[in-house]
Amino acid sequence: MSSGERVRAAAVKLFATKGFHGTGIRDLAQEAELSSATLYHYMGTKEDLLVEIMTTSLHRLIDAVAKATAGSDDPVVRLRTLVALHVLAHAAQPGETRVVDNEVDALSAPARTRVVALRDEYEQFWARAIEDGVAANVFHTAQPAVTRLALLEMCSGVARWYSPKGPLKLEGLATHYAELGLRMLGHPVAVRADDLRHCLAVVAQVWDLPVQEGF
Repeated sequence: MSSGERVRAAAVKLFATKGFHGTGIRDLAQEAELSSATLYHYMGTKEDLLVEIMTTSLHRLIDAVAKATAGSDDPVVRLRTLVALHVLAHAAQPGETRVVDNEVDALSAPARTRVVALRDEYEQFWARAIEDGVAANVFHTAQPAVTRLALLEMCSGVARWYSPKGPLKLEGLATHYAELGLRMLGHPVAVRADDLRHCLAVVAQVWDLPVQEGF
């Protein structure tokens, strides 16, 4: 691992566990095994590092859902795919995704505008799938925006508790959450692991992960 990669990995770990404001330059230098002076060569400011982590993660999420839902007009298929991808990404990259989910308020106004715009672009995939499902009478909710936020919050929570050492494998986790998501929208259809296997492949490709080892 290069020095730059060590700095980024240190930032992801510390921002996820201690928060942006709770992480000092000395903390980052110690975790990355660099001097404080050398650290600045690889990160610019601490906020620059936070912005890079957040924008890279959001671009990956957008890329993943665009790939996985391309060509599908079926809102049920799109929604279950969105849920599975979000769960898989948060299970596979818990530190990075927790930083995205928790540290927006730590950004300065210009940086926050950039990050929130990317977050909104990502959430539009969810909003359109739910709206299309309601219009097609396959989803039933009087509050589509609130339901979308509830779904995202539910799926994001995986980053806080999932362990690959636990009894539930990623395919089973994604399948269960996809069914939960559809039930929240009044569409209690069974979801098969085979329906979501392509999601594993997409996440592995976008995050460069060894899918055959379950991340």
